Amino acid sequence: MVRYKKSEEKRKQILFAAFQALSELGYDSVTLQTIADHAGVSKGVVHYYFDNKEAVLVELLEWLTGKISAKEQAAVQEQQTATGKLTAYIDSVFAGPAKNRSFYRVYLDFLSRASRIPVYREINQRFYDNCARISTEVLIAGQQEGVFPKELSPDTTAPVIRAIIDGCLIQWLMTDNDDLHGVFKGSCYDAVMKVLSVR
Repeated sequence: MVRYKKSEEKRKQILFAAFQALSELGYDSVTLQTIADHAGVSKGVVHYYFDNKEAVLVELLEWLTGKISAKEQAAVQEQQTATGKLTAYIDSVFAGPAKNRSFYRVYLDFLSRASRIPVYREINQRFYDNCARISTEVLIAGQQEGVFPKELSPDTTAPVIRAIIDGCLIQWLMTDNDDLHGVFKGSCYDAVMKVLSVR
């Protein structure tokens, strides 16, 4: 049991190092050696846990999106009202300039390859399925409260909510201005509310 725990901790250490390396250097510049350097271990240690760079990055994307989905879901479920759920969702996604910058640098690298690498596409689809479940929870809560129109379909509305969120964060990232993070967060909330309030 102790050996298993240490093994899991080492894997997480390597994955976090891979995340840091990707955020700083970009997909094409990352190698097993750069991951090892960021983890403070030898290349042989990384190779012991993962067959190659691709194996590290596949597990990284799975781990990263799973962790974010769980955090967002937990934040939403703590709230009782639709607007509370929506606020908690957007607050959770807009985690802060440093965290959002690191994540979207890495995530956009993965997305640019998802159309050509099936495993990335599958992991990303699971992530967006989870995002859709969260948006659906917000929408249905609002419909039950009478604050969102009954005619809005979760199947078509949920993807739009996440598209607005991701779009706002990508636009913020392109400004390279931390001071605008809160501005884009507010605009994101307003834009989502407009989608959910259309009658």
